[in-house]
Amino acid sequence: MHNTESTAGGNVSFPNIFILLGFSEHPWLEIPLFAVVLVSHVFTLIGNSSIILLSMLDSRLQTPMYFFLDNLSVLDLIVTCTIVPQLLDNLWGPEKTIASWGCITQAYVFHWTGCTECTLLAVMAFDRYVAICHPLRYTVIMHSWVCVRLAAVSWSSGLANSLLQSILTLQLPLCGQHTLDHFFCEVPALIKLACGDTTVNDFSLALGAIPFGMIAPQLVLISYIFIVRTVLKLPSAEGRQKALSTCSSHLMVVTMYFGPGIYMYLQPPSKSSHMKFMSFFYCIITPLLNPFIYTLRSKDVKAAWKKILKPQDEGNYFKAR
Repeated sequence: MHNTESTAGGNVSFPNIFILLGFSEHPWLEIPLFAVVLVSHVFTLIGNSSIILLSMLDSRLQTPMYFFLDNLSVLDLIVTCTIVPQLLDNLWGPEKTIASWGCITQAYVFHWTGCTECTLLAVMAFDRYVAICHPLRYTVIMHSWVCVRLAAVSWSSGLANSLLQSILTLQLPLCGQHTLDHFFCEVPALIKLACGDTTVNDFSLALGAIPFGMIAPQLVLISYIFIVRTVLKLPSAEGRQKALSTCSSHLMVVTMYFGPGIYMYLQPPSKSSHMKFMSFFYCIITPLLNPFIYTLRSKDVKAAWKKILKPQDEGNYFKAR
């Protein structure tokens, strides 16, 4: 059994279990919320898995845009499979606990996927910029190896930042505090439990937010400024509409992802309920909506579905009869 007492002093390191208060202050909400989360989880798994499967089976979807969308789907699957099962268990039963290793895993994975998605959305904006502003050079600039390297940079940068934040958080003394006013373990929530000096942790979080929370949205904004300038120069209204339609899905996802995050970090730190509901949005709603936003308006995805679902030999069969 892990001994939580520190021999150096009265401080206590990470306990064996954490208590997640979740939404227990509203007990009447837990069962309806369980149903909502369960249904959302099922559709999230179906939607994101479908995008990955379709892009593997249909050559029309084997493009840089769908390659990055596959990465986005993998991120959504990772975060929802790491957090939602524990949330469902806590909503359904009286126990609101999570093992220490599970808590650390959740904090690490959520931070990793969140940072990676920020970078990936900026990369996807660059892809749309090249497609619209430099269409003749698109296949040269967005070569397959370039796409792989951009995706690798997104994943590795998020991984590095998450590893740093997790290591710093693990070193904090908690002094026996193990009750989180949250529905899963998140780095800022764990830092609030610390009884020691958290200056280094707060500074590290603020420093890590610069590339992911500030530079990434600015790169998206710059990309779309160039895109709008190019689109406005197009001679025909039909051409302008077609160009903008290729960006509308990504722009909607970007707004949905960065908008609540910017709003949340503008709030006073004392408002933990805001952080809880914003995190719920990122863990449950965003992974659910992403595949549907990208696929509902995509003719290529609809054609891929028809190709897979329609029996290939149905016409020949009836003719032979």
